[in-house]
Amino acid sequence: GRARGSRKTRPTHAAPSTMPYISVDALVGDGPVAPPPTLADGGRVSENARDWGASPPNVDEDPKRVAWRANYTAELARVLNTPANDYHDSAARLGGLVKSALLEFRHLKTEPSKFFEAHRLLVNHGFEQGPGFSIRFTVQYNLFAGTVLELGGSEHLRTLDEMQRDGELGCFALTEKLAGVNSGLVVQTTARWVPDKGAFLLHTPHDGACKNWISQGLTACKAVVMADLIVGGESKGPHAFLVKLRAKGSGPGYPGRVSTGVTLGDMGAKTTGNDLDNAWISFENKWIPRESLLDRYCDLTVDGGYVARGGTSAPMSNMELIGQRLFTGRVAVAQGAHEFRRRLFRRTRAHNDAKPCWAPGGGSHSAKKTLMLSSVPQLRALYREADAREARMTAYLASVERDLCETLTNGTRPSAEMVEAVAAAKVSAVDEAIEYCHRLKQEVGSYALMAGTGFEHTDFLQCCKFAEGDSRILLMKVARDRVKTYGRIAAKGGEVPAWMSPREAKAVAELAKALQASAAGGKRPAEAWEEHWDKAYATARLAVDNIVTRRVGGPDKWSNAGWRSTPASRL
Repeated sequence: GRARGSRKTRPTHAAPSTMPYISVDALVGDGPVAPPPTLADGGRVSENARDWGASPPNVDEDPKRVAWRANYTAELARVLNTPANDYHDSAARLGGLVKSALLEFRHLKTEPSKFFEAHRLLVNHGFEQGPGFSIRFTVQYNLFAGTVLELGGSEHLRTLDEMQRDGELGCFALTEKLAGVNSGLVVQTTARWVPDKGAFLLHTPHDGACKNWISQGLTACKAVVMADLIVGGESKGPHAFLVKLRAKGSGPGYPGRVSTGVTLGDMGAKTTGNDLDNAWISFENKWIPRESLLDRYCDLTVDGGYVARGGTSAPMSNMELIGQRLFTGRVAVAQGAHEFRRRLFRRTRAHNDAKPCWAPGGGSHSAKKTLMLSSVPQLRALYREADAREARMTAYLASVERDLCETLTNGTRPSAEMVEAVAAAKVSAVDEAIEYCHRLKQEVGSYALMAGTGFEHTDFLQCCKFAEGDSRILLMKVARDRVKTYGRIAAKGGEVPAWMSPREAKAVAELAKALQASAAGGKRPAEAWEEHWDKAYATARLAVDNIVTRRVGGPDKWSNAGWRSTPASRL
């Protein structure tokens, strides 16, 4: 159906890429499998850790998990056998995957490690098609279904089961035009409780409050909409509502007419991932029933009052529970970026190992001593360095996933250490992926210009940088937390925690002193932080690297004993 509303809408889908598709794997294979890397002290990283085995111990020996993995992988091979024709086709494929129930929505609470593994497998299998489908997957399972699981009541959970049965899709409407990834959890969309009608009036008060960049927003039938709940003229802060956007239509990916009071528009064509629809959404005094409120931890009284419920069983605030979906998403984003990096390096190395190069004294290209491209010194050095850093990051992400899964399964509040570990995973994994993929691109010549190599999808890593909490925002939070907790101590030369590296402690002290000097000069806190933004980010990056090092050791503790770090072969 056509989007309705007074505002003009953009075309309802972007044309798929017309660039030729080449399967490099079909030409050179995906490269040999490297043996597990080793630590510098001789300790070996297990195959389980290297291959993302952050699930419970012995999970690989569990016949049910092995069978599930085989069935899920086979289904992915079928679903992703060819690139999607457009975003409707892509959405229909996800609807089929959802309907298969190989991965249930409820697994996010009962078996979160299965969700993480499913996402990693999907990123790997969907490498050629680009990032659109994997983003669609995390929106459907983690942001949409995960929020309903966390905040919904029994009726909402039944609705979720029905959506799984029918392969019906949803989206997560949080970010707004004037409150995006750099603004935190800020919403200006309102949901006003009207007791006389026993319903909410959902409204976008101005253009800046339009929901923006909502993935799967044009093909979803329902949305979890974040809106400021107004009760008796008083704001109760952002709350989640399950809202019908469109009728079901002919099937998943092809929804029916747009609901009254809803206007949808397309964000337009992107540099990559055009098999994913990204929408802007506005609401014009749309009435939604009382049952739309995800009410596990809050309720409305008969006389129109607001009460929090759950008592001591409510482990955290409403917004903290919503934010917990972002914790899961940050780890998934980190793993997605890391898996993309691994796949790009393997594929490029396989090509380089099979690409002959002229060398002085090497004779013709058919000569036995002809050098291969991967033997060029700068490439050989890059592969060696990248392998060691990849192994370190693999171990770190596995460690963080394991601890987060325990927190999710137990339904407990994430510790401050856990929150920082997740932030460090997202920042460091994405930044490393961007750095090493860019460096690789500079060394492989025209190969990096060819469609089907994976380089055409590197803007996926840009998506990872701002998805589920912009990396800059996460870094600033780390810096603020360090100054708040240890700034005064460090500035006076006092004793800081033993786990804080000398460089980090020095940076915290210098940042704290700079902020104090600005405050003494009459600057407000926000102005002081803005003045010293460079010191803040530098401090946070030292802290993030130290967080990773405390878990898995520094870069100097990792060496690569795999095939890729040996001197390049000659044919």
